[in-house]
Amino acid sequence: MKTLGLDIGSSFIKAAIFDVESGMCVARSQTPDQEMPILAPRKGWAEQYPESWWEHAIAAIKQVIGKTGPDAAGIEAIGITYQMHGLVCIDKKGTPLRPSIIWCDSRAVETGNLIAEQLGKEYCQSHLLNAPGNFTASKLKWLMVNEPGLYRKIYRIMLPGDYLAYKLTGQVNTTVSGLSEGIFWDFSKERISEELLDITGIQRYLLPNIVPTFGEQGSLLPAVARELGLHPGIPVTYRAGDQPNNALSLNVLEPGEVAATAGTSGVIYAVTDQLLSDPLSRINTFAHVNHAPDHPRLGVLLCINGTGILNSWLRKHVAAGSGYEEMNRMAMEVPPGSQGLIVLPFGNGAERILENRDIGCRILGMNFNLHTRAHLLRASQEGIAFALRYGLAVMKQNGIAPAVIRAGCANMFLSPLFRQILADVSDTTIELYDTDGSMGAAIGAAVGDRIGTAGEILGRLKKKMIVEPSSDNKSMMDAYLHWKNCLDKEIIH
Repeated sequence: MKTLGLDIGSSFIKAAIFDVESGMCVARSQTPDQEMPILAPRKGWAEQYPESWWEHAIAAIKQVIGKTGPDAAGIEAIGITYQMHGLVCIDKKGTPLRPSIIWCDSRAVETGNLIAEQLGKEYCQSHLLNAPGNFTASKLKWLMVNEPGLYRKIYRIMLPGDYLAYKLTGQVNTTVSGLSEGIFWDFSKERISEELLDITGIQRYLLPNIVPTFGEQGSLLPAVARELGLHPGIPVTYRAGDQPNNALSLNVLEPGEVAATAGTSGVIYAVTDQLLSDPLSRINTFAHVNHAPDHPRLGVLLCINGTGILNSWLRKHVAAGSGYEEMNRMAMEVPPGSQGLIVLPFGNGAERILENRDIGCRILGMNFNLHTRAHLLRASQEGIAFALRYGLAVMKQNGIAPAVIRAGCANMFLSPLFRQILADVSDTTIELYDTDGSMGAAIGAAVGDRIGTAGEILGRLKKKMIVEPSSDNKSMMDAYLHWKNCLDKEIIH
């Protein structure tokens, strides 16, 4: 018995076929060859075409099926994971009305602040568990005000994963977890927030119907099945945002367990059974994949927007001609602290950890007689790890202090330097596993189709590596404190 997992990222679309009985990945694929572009028509904006996600999803599915041949005939269910917080607007024909306003877009920050003021701080904290910020509800309100003609044409809004599910099945639906990440969900009453809809003027009918995170969400359309070479009627049985899904793929389901990713953005995601809310909304709380009113499971999410995207920018514009392994080799030749060179990696939109400020990426302390390209490469990896450490302090203020962080062997966790810096400055053990988002989606599909339980399937997960904090990490901690002082000064000014 096999399942297909799709991962709709902002850089790549990935697909995986998972064999449930063996607990092994049969094949993986990724498209396109280079990172998908993020459109920025104005400063602080970030958009992508939903149609391009679908185009690359088709290509990724065909590739992974081509690698497995006849085995693909045994696919029994499909799971989807996706970049969180995006806004897709379709008309009655199902056509996107404009590019998607994606997760790192900052245009709705002020809109979100106004909604928070109107709702009141107490309501936001006790009911939504977050300030509306620049999440999906705020983006939709921004459209209502700034593109009213387009807004009147909207038939339904969706998250990126909802759109892919719609293209596969023809069904327009979403999940409680998805509604919570859009800041539409009232955790106190376990329903869509009527107060938010009243304040914003957003019509209830624009929101999709709710389906379970695990369970049948629609069936593969015959025309789509023919194009992909699959059987019609295969059910989509799982859908979750990339961070809850990453946690699932790492068997992070219970209070106290913590997962991390370091792709385009960097995230630390902790599971709790408490309705936590940071007073400044620097970290955010959403419904986890196994959340239920009588079994609360919430994901507390720390996000740094400028993570892998910084490393990718360096590869394209600073280390052109070098791959990531060569960049790591150069960076490792430089001592901890990069001899005073500081990189603040905040160049991908407003950062929640900085209270939704968009300060841009900053390079500080550059000395033309001392610093080289290798220094900049090291300082960037340090800056990313230091930013996550800075956010961990906020999580600790909210009662979350992980002893172990689980991550997949992917993206920046492939860098021996990055993962050791993060272990050192966080004083936390990092466990690495051979899994990724598309694998998590395929596992979720198996659970949703009742082929196996999460415990049975994830119990086979194999640990590839353990990274322990160095016994002497004083030099890294000193470098972090210098970095933090520089960041505090930049924020104040």
